Amino acid sequence: TDEGEERHYKLRKYDRSNQSTCIDQRPVVRKGQRVEIGDVLADSSSTVMGHLALGHNVLAAFLSWDGGNYEDALLISEDLLRNDRFTSIHIEKHEVEARDTKLGPEEITYDIPNVGEDALKDLDEFGIVRIGAEVGPNDILVGKITPKGEKELSPEEKLLRAIFGEQAREVKDSSLRLPHGERGKVVDVKVFTREEHRDLPAGVEKMVRVSVAQRRKLTIGDKMAGRHGNKGVISKIVPIEDMPFLSDGTPVEIILNPLGVPGRMNIGQVLECHLGWAADRLGFRAVTPVFDGAAEQEIQAELGRAWMIDEAWKDITERAWEWIKSFGDEYDPEDFEDDEEIRRLYIHEWLGENPEYDTDMLIMDRVYARRVVLREWLREKGIDPDDVLLFDNRGVPIAERERIDENAIFVSLVLWIQAQKPDTVIPDDVSLRDLYEIANRVEFETGIPVPHYGKHLLYDGRTGEPFDRPVAVGYVHMLKLAHLVEDKVHARSTGPYSLVTQQPLGGKAQFGGQRFGEMEVWALEAYGAAYTLQEMLTVKSDDVQGRVKTYESIVKGNPIEEPGIPTSFRVLVKELQSLGLAVEAIMDNGDVIRFGKDDETPKKSAPPTALTNIQPSSSS
Repeated sequence: TDEGEERHYKLRKYDRSNQSTCIDQRPVVRKGQRVEIGDVLADSSSTVMGHLALGHNVLAAFLSWDGGNYEDALLISEDLLRNDRFTSIHIEKHEVEARDTKLGPEEITYDIPNVGEDALKDLDEFGIVRIGAEVGPNDILVGKITPKGEKELSPEEKLLRAIFGEQAREVKDSSLRLPHGERGKVVDVKVFTREEHRDLPAGVEKMVRVSVAQRRKLTIGDKMAGRHGNKGVISKIVPIEDMPFLSDGTPVEIILNPLGVPGRMNIGQVLECHLGWAADRLGFRAVTPVFDGAAEQEIQAELGRAWMIDEAWKDITERAWEWIKSFGDEYDPEDFEDDEEIRRLYIHEWLGENPEYDTDMLIMDRVYARRVVLREWLREKGIDPDDVLLFDNRGVPIAERERIDENAIFVSLVLWIQAQKPDTVIPDDVSLRDLYEIANRVEFETGIPVPHYGKHLLYDGRTGEPFDRPVAVGYVHMLKLAHLVEDKVHARSTGPYSLVTQQPLGGKAQFGGQRFGEMEVWALEAYGAAYTLQEMLTVKSDDVQGRVKTYESIVKGNPIEEPGIPTSFRVLVKELQSLGLAVEAIMDNGDVIRFGKDDETPKKSAPPTALTNIQPSSSS
């Protein structure tokens, strides 16, 4: 500070947020730079120069593409993955506690019973995983053993133990392992002991916290959204060469579903698309407050200016090459890297001596150079640029703003009509409405879209053919949402079952199965898939003996046996028995199964008359 006082601002580096994302701050100032109150010192993972930036601006097209955007799905270009856009870092923390139990203290150790050397390769001498280790599902993060409960000893065993001393107590492996379906790299390990941290919960002697980080690129199944509630799931990652491209060869980066606009009436996403295109071409940042955003006329004016600046830039590029060629053998075109270098040389030669412009900015700042070229290009056409251009409208009265915007639309329409069809007659006293009608007619005759509508000729990347109609293309701000497919994808073969119903548990956290509900059963019944339905309701669900035998048959390669009686039926029987009804099941071969104190063994009886035979209980 001016008083000579030093102030330290500690930045957060790779911290974990509550959503398991990564919070990281980086300085945006240099050593020795003078800063004042309110200046931005550091950016975070969600800001750029102090401005909120949660997503990326991407070139989007509203287009139906081979059914890939059915049900609001999104198609993204492989280019986004190559440039690591929408790539995020996620940090998960895993904790284990060593408690003092009735049978003895738990111990965090490297010496874990019945575990091979390969599983211990990344653990240190204390049984804690080392920082930097790559870990996958079921890998040990922290080795821990728990004393086993010992059975009551007989008098003889007590005597032997008293004579020969106590043998090694039996322990079980209760290590902290990485959960199913997770992966990553260990980035942090913290050990808390009761001596150093008095606030540990009662009974906890030691706690270890391991942080595992992973980089996640955008992938099929991830959820994305714009700023207008236009959310969708990625259905396909398309190679760059297959993506639709503009007339200058620029491929689009994301394809949105046009059917997501009219039904929901969130037209804001289309206006954002058009304004984003104009902002990119003209090099400005658009600020659109709620209820006071850019009006349609303002956006049309900006689209007109965007077309003019592109046209002027293209014109100057052609002139630059002619200028280079005019030197004959003195310049070899092979000496130049690209059009940009030729343009810079020509613009410096053409406008370098003009006191109205900054020579250094003309060479260093592309946006500044494009705006200067547009001003001079308009002057050459006999148009006053100050009557048409408005790159910063702060402080300009609304009436003046509207007048300049209307002039911009009018001038750009006239220039566009003359460029596409020079022989078109435009009356001197033509109104803006009539001018639009003339432009529409020219579009119909030439097939080139009027730039003020925000649509462009788009070509199919696979065939090179243009699409039938012009397509809305522009820049939109897209966000990657926290609903990532890697957190949701789940599969199970066998696993935990409910105690009462003996059916698989539900949910990924419990390593459960997929619920096959009432309506799904109706669907299979209606379709007539009898065997699929049978196994869904028995061996894949709560037929305990049947599922064990089925699993054994699959492992041994034997034919799968007939299913038995599901536990849900036995639960029903117990409920009926509680009402005082004795229930017996009569199988199709005539066997009778009784439920109750008797063994549930089939007994021969008369030919069946129904599936179940309900009789009043003898006790009632």
